[in-house]
Amino acid sequence: MRSKLICFVGVAILGLCCGGRCRAQNGPPSVASSSSAPASGARAEFLEEISFYEQRYIRLAETIPADKYNWRPAQGVRSIGEVFAHIVAANYGIARALGTQPPAGVDFKAIAAAAGDKAKTVQGLKDSFAHFRKAILALTDADADKPQKMFGRDTTQRGSFFMVTGHMGEHLGQSIAYARVNDIVPPWTAEAEQQKSADKPKP
Repeated sequence: MRSKLICFVGVAILGLCCGGRCRAQNGPPSVASSSSAPASGARAEFLEEISFYEQRYIRLAETIPADKYNWRPAQGVRSIGEVFAHIVAANYGIARALGTQPPAGVDFKAIAAAAGDKAKTVQGLKDSFAHFRKAILALTDADADKPQKMFGRDTTQRGSFFMVTGHMGEHLGQSIAYARVNDIVPPWTAEAEQQKSADKPKP
């Protein structure tokens, strides 16, 4: 099991490293098209990245069966649902670090406790990403070099953007590996394979 998981982690990371090509085909629509979103600058680029990870996390979470949410590769390691719940909590926590407090009623302990509940966790992902986008829009590009603490490290507001996307990429790769070990194909991969099959010349 461990060697199989390591193999899939490698494949998942390779897939994320090739994300540029994948985004052109399967990525979300540009957030810059929103009237309230910046068209260029650090925030616009960060919003594009967050939009990419948002659709990947939500689509994967929706694809994984509810009975797999408590699956974990080993004792003491986060389960599938716990990884998604970690992202939900992180979205609210990072937004707070950037100056936007969580909405009233958000309970971090309740988020963790509901990790095995697919419906609640998927909704949590949707709600937390929506809140996170608002937190990014509340920033200004003029503050890009402003000192910022993120994940216990001193950086700048711009530097924190890189750290956050790195964190999201790490756990997305983990979630893809978990799915693959359970014979679950990420939906964007399944679509690409179907398209490749459809494009193949007929004999």
